[in-house]
Amino acid sequence: MEIRFVLNGRNTLVETSPDRKVTDLLREDLGLTGVKEGCGAGECGACTILVDGESRLSCLMLAAQIEGRHVTTIEGLAQGEDLHPVQEAFVEHGAVQCGFCTPGMVLSAVHLIENLSGPTREEIREGLSGNLCRCTGYTMIVDAVEAAAAKMRGEGSS
Repeated sequence: MEIRFVLNGRNTLVETSPDRKVTDLLREDLGLTGVKEGCGAGECGACTILVDGESRLSCLMLAAQIEGRHVTTIEGLAQGEDLHPVQEAFVEHGAVQCGFCTPGMVLSAVHLIENLSGPTREEIREGLSGNLCRCTGYTMIVDAVEAAAAKMRGEGSS
């Protein structure tokens, strides 16, 4: 089956089985290894992508479900060498350790901030609750999202 969609701002056409998992399509067929498969069951959030601006778990989606949609992965978030404010904040606040959960965590944070420009720390924790991290303890992640939201509102860089 041919599937047409917009991937990271570019029109994309792929030939694939309609029942192929989006995670596998992105990682194996298109080389976008920022999409991680942690659990394969929608429990960890490592495979989070944005589909039409909404946070989705790519391990639970079939390739046919992205037909005609706009898909953003971590690889499409930065503008050239300029990191997205959420990516910058993760670096600045040390919210990255092993990095396995980071792409999904960043995309979930982007979705959260785009829908709630001034989230409280509790709203950030709730908004990221579908993304598991085994390394950080979440404090630095929440700090980073809080700082990115402020920056995106024009309140400074940290």
